[in-house]
Amino acid sequence: MTPQAEELYAVGRIVKAFGIRGDVIVLPMTDSPKRFQRIKRVFIGKEPVTVVEARIERATVQARGVKVKLDLAENRTEAEQMVGNLLFVQEQDRIRPAKGAYFVHDLIGLSVVDEKGGVVGVLKEVLRYPAHDVYVVDAHGRDVMIPAVKEFVRSINLEQQTMSVRLIEGMME
Repeated sequence: MTPQAEELYAVGRIVKAFGIRGDVIVLPMTDSPKRFQRIKRVFIGKEPVTVVEARIERATVQARGVKVKLDLAENRTEAEQMVGNLLFVQEQDRIRPAKGAYFVHDLIGLSVVDEKGGVVGVLKEVLRYPAHDVYVVDAHGRDVMIPAVKEFVRSINLEQQTMSVRLIEGMME
């Protein structure tokens, strides 16, 4: 039975076939690539509404991705046909973020307000950089970039769908 699309969460993208026995290389979309060694069931497809269920037979974390053997591919030709697809998991297989950390999809769409309660805009994108993430806020048609650090992001309330930020001079220009 295929789950509802809204119950699925992307955790990786198949980027290439590996070897002749049906292995694939998965580029993780998670901070925890080792999770693939614990997951037994995934759903594969271009989008959540077109997935098929698969079993992970084995997974090895490597420097350039995770080598995964799925029960859907017995040879290289079958593995090559899966390239470009996403791997999804259901809610119960999701990894919970650490305290103070959030999934990007939970942040997108938050109403961003300044410390005085004034509306800055809506969070539309999260850019990933080595030092820290940067939140891109649609401020009434203009993009405002806010570093995702405690100095600028004062609080995030997922229940109220708000993010409170500290703005400094020049940030809104």
